[in-house]
Amino acid sequence: MAGGATGNRVYELGEANALAGFNKPSYLFENQNNPVMKKLIALILFLCFWENLLICQTKDTISNKCLLDLYKELRVADVSDGMDMVGLRDVGLLSQEIEALWKNIEDFSHVFRGIAVTARYVPTNKVVKNPMSEEEFKCWEGQWYNTISNEPFVESLTEGSVVVLDVQGDGDCGSVGSYNSLAWVSAGAVGIVSNGGIRDSDEIIKQKIPVYLDIKNRGRGIRPGRNEIESVNKPVSIGGVLIRPGDVIVADGDGVVAVPREYAVQVAEYAQTILNNDKKGRRNLYEQMHMPMDHTVTP
Repeated sequence: MAGGATGNRVYELGEANALAGFNKPSYLFENQNNPVMKKLIALILFLCFWENLLICQTKDTISNKCLLDLYKELRVADVSDGMDMVGLRDVGLLSQEIEALWKNIEDFSHVFRGIAVTARYVPTNKVVKNPMSEEEFKCWEGQWYNTISNEPFVESLTEGSVVVLDVQGDGDCGSVGSYNSLAWVSAGAVGIVSNGGIRDSDEIIKQKIPVYLDIKNRGRGIRPGRNEIESVNKPVSIGGVLIRPGDVIVADGDGVVAVPREYAVQVAEYAQTILNNDKKGRRNLYEQMHMPMDHTVTP
């Protein structure tokens, strides 16, 4: 039992009751000394407690695969409406500066749904020797990449991951390039969301790696001498939205929306209904207008 009106009812009941002091039906307590009544009361409290516990466990332990199955067709617009329905208005939509690096309206290969793996890079304050010989530079560059501005979040990537990078403030620095972005995809990542720091954009587009970023904040310099890894799998802020590891990320031509994991099931249920109704309505119009069917209207 996860999400939906029933889940909310039980969750609220468990939180408000605290096993004591809630507004108990009077008929249960007209004869509190009755042994049968005592057992009945104890059973009701026990069932309420365990039903609430099971719901919480379901919400907390639902697998990434199950979540991604729920979101496999959903659009940013559907998810945004679903967020409204659970009371999360203007909470998960990233600012409109965060947009697709490229789009393919034929196969929608720029679209993805995934699970956030987060990292934050910050500007460095370390003194860098200048100038350096070519040998010194290569040694220094390699050491920086390996120990100061490395990529420990790669170990967390699995099938369906989204690399979410907060690089705000580290200047004209390219934390993402043609090689490491492709390596992340080979490790299971379905896309990248960042507030900047993307370079080698032509090759990234050629490789059809879905990337969403603030294009005005793209970076061109290398990381050594410019930034450091600050945290991995901690909450970050991208486009004015809090994103935590494990949250659901949906990205398409409308931008990016992040769904807090604890609401993801309920949001998906609402969003799927919206999508189904939209497909049905447009499918009817396609038929009336003798338009060829496409994947955006097929059930």
